[in-house]
Amino acid sequence: MARTAVVIEDDVEIRNLVEAVLQQAGFETYSAADGDAGVDAVRRLDPTVTTLDISLPGMDGLHVAKRIREFSSTYIVMLTARDEEIDVLLGLEAGADDYIGKPFRPRELRARVEAMLRRPRGSILTVTEDASDAGAPSGWLEYDGLRLNPETRVVQRDGQPVVLTRSEFELLYCLMEAEGRVVGKSVLADAMRFYDAGHGFVSESDGRTVEVHTANLRRKLADDVDSPRWIETVRGVGYRLATSAR
Repeated sequence: MARTAVVIEDDVEIRNLVEAVLQQAGFETYSAADGDAGVDAVRRLDPTVTTLDISLPGMDGLHVAKRIREFSSTYIVMLTARDEEIDVLLGLEAGADDYIGKPFRPRELRARVEAMLRRPRGSILTVTEDASDAGAPSGWLEYDGLRLNPETRVVQRDGQPVVLTRSEFELLYCLMEAEGRVVGKSVLADAMRFYDAGHGFVSESDGRTVEVHTANLRRKLADDVDSPRWIETVRGVGYRLATSAR
């Protein structure tokens, strides 16, 4: 079955290039030249992947990403010439899964998209009413009131549902699966960006990506960075489950 991708880009040449790359990767592509049309296309087509420029006419790409995240778990890859640190952080916080600066190499775009697809596509997390009942699915990882089920992709904090993005879920899953061992930023970047774990190299951009998603995860868990209950920073290395659980 053909995979679907939506390309939201106002530059005709770049739009055609991105579509060609994705078509070579086996996608059926649809394009939009502005944010409103892009949001409508994602809502209508439910694509596996969406590429998104930040500098769009009318509604900019950051607002487009936030709108899309209200109803879709499509993989969002931002393609933009605005590659300053603040732009990267804003893009990730808006809901992007990855960020590629312009000009980009077509081979890099294809490699990143194909790497994403090695992991099953998941929805934004919710908790059903029976998830905390005795008959709930097995396979829960638990630590000091925090519960995660990798099969159902459900997360609970002290019995209450926690809504996470796909990247936040993968980060938390890595930390809980490590059972208190330190997890390096390169491994976390691999997990969130869907590469094979452990390539051993973390770029400056990768490091910022991990830090942003960790900060968002801590905020959603209401975890104090200075006195963490769940996520502890190991400076210069990465993160681990906090060593002093309550």
